[in-house]
Amino acid sequence: MEDFEALKIQRENALKELEKSVQEHNQEINRLQADLDAGDPIAVKIYSELVLAQSPYPNAFSQEVRVGFISESQQLVLDLRVPLMKDIVPDAERVKYVKAQDAIISTKKTEKTQQALYSSVIAQSTLRTIYELFKADARCHIQIITLNTYVIATDPSTGNVVKPYILSIRVVRDEFTGLQLEAVDPIACLKRLKASVSRSASELIPVKPIMDINMADPRFINEQDVLSTLDTRPNLMSLSPGEFESLITNLFQAMGLDTKLTQASRDGGVDCVAFDPRPVLGGKVIVQAKRYKNTVGVSAVRDLFGTVHNEGASKGILVTTSGFGKAAYSFANEKPIELITGSNLLYLLREHAGVEAKIEPPDDWIDPLLDIGG
Repeated sequence: MEDFEALKIQRENALKELEKSVQEHNQEINRLQADLDAGDPIAVKIYSELVLAQSPYPNAFSQEVRVGFISESQQLVLDLRVPLMKDIVPDAERVKYVKAQDAIISTKKTEKTQQALYSSVIAQSTLRTIYELFKADARCHIQIITLNTYVIATDPSTGNVVKPYILSIRVVRDEFTGLQLEAVDPIACLKRLKASVSRSASELIPVKPIMDINMADPRFINEQDVLSTLDTRPNLMSLSPGEFESLITNLFQAMGLDTKLTQASRDGGVDCVAFDPRPVLGGKVIVQAKRYKNTVGVSAVRDLFGTVHNEGASKGILVTTSGFGKAAYSFANEKPIELITGSNLLYLLREHAGVEAKIEPPDDWIDPLLDIGG
């Protein structure tokens, strides 16, 4: 009888623990749901990871992925690992049994055929990933997706393990959802979307990611001191125009640019002419920084592109304390223009200048009327 009572108590305790665990699990789901409805960057990141984890792929696809979300521009940024060509493209073209030799003989595919198949598979998986993420985002928190795909391989010339990016693409929701994916040629579609694709992924020839995933980590973007009254980080929106100008010029000097001329811009930001000393890749760079609370519109990007052209510069960089709209990213695509949002700026200040800063517009902050919008 005592054993029965002990078992009964044990069972009741186990049921209580199970009910507690279920309640905690449901509460966690409800919190995620509420945060996702509110567009919380961490929630969008977690939800996107769950979407990708539920997507079935062959075993060769590890589905290793890092995800970040930049709320200012509603941009999801991903670093996605894809398999090597040898892991997903069989080298056998045909296999046949030769009776006279009592052997199975295989004919190998040409290298060109293998590379074409590999490129097609990577293109298909890229389009599929973007499609699944946009489709799952019923709340339309994600308006832009930047996807960088990479491989892990051994460099045959050094024997070292390398991580070259073989594809990088940034696409706007409206443009992508208008595609009839069931009818497109995957490679031609990526070309139309202006993806940057390796000339030879099988030879590990890399491309430059459109955006560094570290610049989109919401754990950094949302970083705040619990005791806000003790938060001593400089607020970029409270600096004087001269202080902001010095901060921006010092940042780009720390990043390797030789700043020759700076002047205050007409909207209280910074216009800077700098020089990248690197041979071939370097040259004259136009840097514009705008302290805005609201989204910077496409007209500002057009103006910068015109200045880059008129000045004979090799590149333009537009920095803002806020974010950019879809039209701005669409215009900048495939042009020598780099767009840096507020969260990107905070990351660069920390990494290159050792400055921990924050962006908190005062209640009475008024943006210039110029350049505000999509």
